Amino acid sequence: MSSDTRTTAGILLITVVAVAYGGLTLLVHLARRRPGYLDNPVRRGLWTAGHAHAGVLVLLVLVALPYVDQTAASDGMRTLIRTLLVAGPILMPLGFFLSVPGPADTRPNRLIWLTVAGGVSLGVGAVLLGVALL
Repeated sequence: MSSDTRTTAGILLITVVAVAYGGLTLLVHLARRRPGYLDNPVRRGLWTAGHAHAGVLVLLVLVALPYVDQTAASDGMRTLIRTLLVAGPILMPLGFFLSVPGPADTRPNRLIWLTVAGGVSLGVGAVLLGVALL
């Protein structure tokens, strides 16, 4: 494994702390029956989606990263692929969480577009990696 991929994986593994903290926060909201979470289905749904996407996408990217080193792509293309792949698990959950920050928010704000940016980033990175592996 290249040092760039190892560094990227290390950074991504550190984000697991944020995912765990997010899970703890959701659990506290549920256990303490905090207003603005249980009685707000939009906020509850988006925050749950944010936590789930963060966990699953971090695992997906950690599995995909070693394949970056198996390609014949240039160093610049490998860096681009790594960056695009890692942006997804960061941007998507941020969009879910930051789009309804207030307990009374019943509609996502413009930061919901971070989920789209994360999805596009992850998708483009996955396609570039897939093509580079062929």
